[in-house]
Amino acid sequence: MQLTTLKALNEARKNGKSALLFSDLDSGAETLTIEGEGSGDIEVTQEINEAAERAQNEDRGRMLELGGRRIFIQVFNPPRRLIIVGAVHISQPLVPIARLAGYAVTVIDPRGAWATPERFPDVDIDSRWPDEALENLKPDSRTAVVTLTHDPKLDDPALDVALRSNAFYIGALGGRKTAGKRRERLTEAGFGPDDFARIRGPVGLDIGAVSPAEIAVSIVGQITETLHRPERSAA
Repeated sequence: MQLTTLKALNEARKNGKSALLFSDLDSGAETLTIEGEGSGDIEVTQEINEAAERAQNEDRGRMLELGGRRIFIQVFNPPRRLIIVGAVHISQPLVPIARLAGYAVTVIDPRGAWATPERFPDVDIDSRWPDEALENLKPDSRTAVVTLTHDPKLDDPALDVALRSNAFYIGALGGRKTAGKRRERLTEAGFGPDDFARIRGPVGLDIGAVSPAEIAVSIVGQITETLHRPERSAA
């Protein structure tokens, strides 16, 4: 890897940006792309780009043989993160399930009676107001945000920040009536239909979940689908 490439890659990882390194294993030529923008000796054709998208969604490298050339695609994704707003009953099983799926989890809740080490042992608890906490945590393209308090005073500020971020998944607890009122409030805050389409509400896959643990499974399932199969999730 060239020194300039290494420096650019380290800077991208420091800033929580996704990067892809394309290397010609025979000639040594390389191209680095960061958030889709890049430069180098290898032209990123449509075929290479399609292979790169698959590699990025699968979170693993991929070898591509193209016209007698061997192009190795290395994926440098930011760490997976799940930010949960609300130290509620659903959050308790959601934390360990998400961790098993490879996410670093943060629970945000300014309500001291809910967000306690006893209820969430060994969990990063942020007691600041949700918008302040999220502004500091800076959700990126590998971050999922889930609001579970069912309280507009807490959920809405979190959604306000999440919708202005690159978070790949935004979920909110509540049925159609709750979602309708939420849209009204967010419309007054300046958001529109494209923003509302990003919010998964009711949160989670429709698997008939009833208990907190089942709802947690449905949430992680939907997050996983959105991460790896965004085209199916969007449909």
